[in-house]
Amino acid sequence: MPRRGRPSSRSSDRVHSSISLAKSIDHSLLGPNMTDRELEEGSLLGLRYDVASVCILPYFVKRLSELLRGSTVRTSTTIGFPHGGQATRAKLVEAETAIDDGAEELDVVVNISKVVSDDFGYVAGELGAITRLVHDRGFIIKVIFETAYLDDSRKKALCSIVGDVGADYAKTSTGFGPSGATLADIELLRAHCPETVAIKASGGIRDLDTVLALRARGAARIGTSRTREILDAFADRGAATRT
Repeated sequence: MPRRGRPSSRSSDRVHSSISLAKSIDHSLLGPNMTDRELEEGSLLGLRYDVASVCILPYFVKRLSELLRGSTVRTSTTIGFPHGGQATRAKLVEAETAIDDGAEELDVVVNISKVVSDDFGYVAGELGAITRLVHDRGFIIKVIFETAYLDDSRKKALCSIVGDVGADYAKTSTGFGPSGATLADIELLRAHCPETVAIKASGGIRDLDTVLALRARGAARIGTSRTREILDAFADRGAATRT
């Protein structure tokens, strides 16, 4: 059965237990020069740390789904990555293919060119079509804003759109833009997205203190490739407080 559902960023998931912290992480494996072996090893690392999802290059989704079968770690991938400039029809084909291959969560890049052109009708139409497809299949859609390219007025406009189309998450960044998640952007997205939309921070997140600060400001999910370092640091910090 398809599995939907996401944590509320204002729920008890903010409590920093090792389980809730791991289950707030999307382990990112999106480097364009990652080898098959690195993707497989990274997938198994995400499984071992029991994260929320492993987010992988689209061609590897089928194999990832096989590796994660029977676990609580979800299979995720990207659509329109990393710049969002594909035609809507192409993004829909990407989304359908990813779901057929086993993806349960799709991180979809907005058409950045259309956003900075203030063509919000186009943006809403595209996101509405993709959201309907993903939800009709019973899965989760996260909309990537790529906030580094946007002024606050455009970020707020996107917050309204993701609420209107019923997306599950608003996500800051791809990790391939000029900068990544900031505390200010998380606060802005949480303040202007409806409660039905959770917030994902991604891009440049490399250490435990940054993760905790982002969660405290409203991020329900964290996208990072530094999963092992972050969760090991959390375990070490917990052990130190008990001695």
